[in-house]
Amino acid sequence: MNEYFSFALLCLTSFFTLINPLGVMTIFLTMTSDLESTNRIRTARKSVFVAFITLVIFAITGQLLFKFFAISVDSLKVVGGVIFFLMGQDMLQARLVKPKLTDSEKKKYVNDISITPLAIPMICGPGAITNSIVLMESASSIGMIVILLCSIFVICYVTYLIFVNSSKIIHILGETGNNVLMRIMGLIVMVIAIEFLVSGLKPIIRDILKIS
Repeated sequence: MNEYFSFALLCLTSFFTLINPLGVMTIFLTMTSDLESTNRIRTARKSVFVAFITLVIFAITGQLLFKFFAISVDSLKVVGGVIFFLMGQDMLQARLVKPKLTDSEKKKYVNDISITPLAIPMICGPGAITNSIVLMESASSIGMIVILLCSIFVICYVTYLIFVNSSKIIHILGETGNNVLMRIMGLIVMVIAIEFLVSGLKPIIRDILKIS
């Protein structure tokens, strides 16, 4: 029983830390600032659902997929870093605040941002994907596998609740506060992007140059 409890605690804490729903929420706020409540909830629901399905798929078939396509987590980090950097640059220049969208454009906008970059790589990033694969490898029984999948669901649901209630924070911050928050988060996202790029490129370059 203690083994199951320890594994459950490890799953919950590691996924919460790697997904960081409170940190992702600030980006979600800036990207959905011009959407009404219905579209914001739809965006949150779709992004969290896609992230949950992606994590479950990688947890179950991660090793096979990586071997089949001959790709590595390092490559995923590099791609995620590029996406993060471009998004952070737009945030820094306030391009994501109050986008002027027509009714016909809003549906496409919601579909676009809910999958990328919110679901992937913001919620379901390289760290969370790697964590799901590693923990699945560590699961030595059916009970542990169930605990892992339930932990992914719990953290994704918590992320959804945080997203849905983020509109209250928008009203508290106001437009000026939201602009300031977005620029600060833009800098942070760009720093995260560099970290992703460096951590992804380092082992790739070492492998190319045959450095042990």
